[in-house]
Amino acid sequence: MVRDLTKGSVSKGLVLFALPMIAGNLLQQFYNIADTLIVGQVLGKNALAAVGSAYTLMTFLTSVFLGLSMGAGALFSIYFGKDDRESLRCAVAHAAGLILAVTLVVNAAVYAGMEPLFRFLQIPHELYGAMRDYLGIVFAGLVATSLYNFLACLLRAVGNSVAPLWFLGTAAVLNIGLDLLFVPVLGMGIAGAAIATVIAQYVSAIGLLIYTLRHLRVYLPRRRHFHLNRAILRQIGDLSLLTCVQQSTMNFGILLIQRLVDSFGAVTMAAFAAAVKIDTFAYLPVQDFGNAFSTFVAQNYGAGQTARLREGFRKATACSIGFSVVISALVCGFAEPLMRLFVSAKETAVLASGVQYLRVEGAFYAGIGCLFLLYGFYRAVERPGMSVVLTVISLGTRVALAYALAAPLGEFGIWIAIPIGWGLADAVGYGYYGWRKRRLLPSSATRS
Repeated sequence: MVRDLTKGSVSKGLVLFALPMIAGNLLQQFYNIADTLIVGQVLGKNALAAVGSAYTLMTFLTSVFLGLSMGAGALFSIYFGKDDRESLRCAVAHAAGLILAVTLVVNAAVYAGMEPLFRFLQIPHELYGAMRDYLGIVFAGLVATSLYNFLACLLRAVGNSVAPLWFLGTAAVLNIGLDLLFVPVLGMGIAGAAIATVIAQYVSAIGLLIYTLRHLRVYLPRRRHFHLNRAILRQIGDLSLLTCVQQSTMNFGILLIQRLVDSFGAVTMAAFAAAVKIDTFAYLPVQDFGNAFSTFVAQNYGAGQTARLREGFRKATACSIGFSVVISALVCGFAEPLMRLFVSAKETAVLASGVQYLRVEGAFYAGIGCLFLLYGFYRAVERPGMSVVLTVISLGTRVALAYALAAPLGEFGIWIAIPIGWGLADAVGYGYYGWRKRRLLPSSATRS
């Protein structure tokens, strides 16, 4: 189903488009949630710490492909808003080639540099074996992850946010079923959890590829579209590469935080691993709402619908803040029961550390909700450099404060640094919008 977001109710259109994306990415989290639940309960603290640290590394690596796909998706949406199918097909061809090349290079690099990655992350030596077993298998799923994200961004760019949901749902159920079979039943250990994840990733990617080839032919490139078009390639480079930098910078900052957490030992690593799963799951809806908002903005930007864009900005901000406040209250109130889903009750030190994280950082989800909206907005109006600036402010502040406060305040110093970074980035992003609104959204937003 293709949805034109340049027409109809702004609020209704945004919500209906966002809901399948939210549901889909909530299901996507089950890939790692299932691993964490089963590994933590069946294999113990050290295995949980290994999976948690591996998850942070994988998030950083996949952010490269996701950033490229999101940037390309913004350009796809702009061409869709302009009803320029020829340019859209050409953009799809060039973006696919670029993303495939980057994926293969990254995949080869991580296999070759696994040991240096462990040293950089300050992984305790007792966890090397578990990390090697898990990542050696999970790295094989990077190609599938890249393919799925590219196709999902293409489908969402033309208003179809439903199809990715169905394939993710199937894959999530498969992943959980295989986890239960491989780990507790067959006793395959941490390698079994990794195999389950990779199988599920390829099922979702191949399934979505078949769907796209059957149902989206009108927007897919022909042979002539693969001939080099420098203007299209330049646009993809401007949006995709800067969005990739933004996503990678964001997750590299998280990787540096993970490195600092790892230096505190297995207890803090395990607490952080479990708490981050809860954290990610909690604010994921506002992240996807920001991505849906980006598609809304890009389509209307391409169509020159300035008044609709300004209305959407106001309503999206209000919606994101309202939802974030509710989620913050739930996470803070149920922090300990949520941690007990991942950690045995006898691991009292792990529980205490994780609960503290959730109550300190989780109280400020509105900050990250607004930040995701700003990332999506600036990407969609062809200002991806501003998204990079906001990311640098958010992550730079977070990392600097975390390293500065870790010594005098311990874990609490790391946790409190996170919302402070969000708040500063939000202030800059909304301030810049207020200052440059007329230039960002002139009376005719259409771009050549």
